Amino acid sequence: MNIASFLEDIKYSEDKPALSLLLDTDFSKEIRIVFKKGQTMEDHQAPFAIIVHIVEGIIDFGVDGEVRRLTSGHILSLKPHEIHNLTAVENSIVRLSLSKTDSVKRVKEVL
Repeated sequence: MNIASFLEDIKYSEDKPALSLLLDTDFSKEIRIVFKKGQTMEDHQAPFAIIVHIVEGIIDFGVDGEVRRLTSGHILSLKPHEIHNLTAVENSIVRLSLSKTDSVKRVKEVL
């Protein structure tokens, strides 16, 4: 068994969102992305389907030219290659679930 917490040891970065790989399981990679208010992830896409969960805070999430305001507890899924972006309306913690075959390095490059 592996245990991790999305709410412990939070460290904000001044210049860009901070990324931590919390769990690397047999079927997924569970990543925490910590945003300070105003930080963004510009338009990008994933080669595999992803799940995004707003653990804490408020995120403006853009996809297909539409921006949705997501708050604590919201969860969404995206198909492969859907272009999307994120902007933190306030300090926020986001869970990103990646396919086991996807790369944490790829996500770091987006930051």
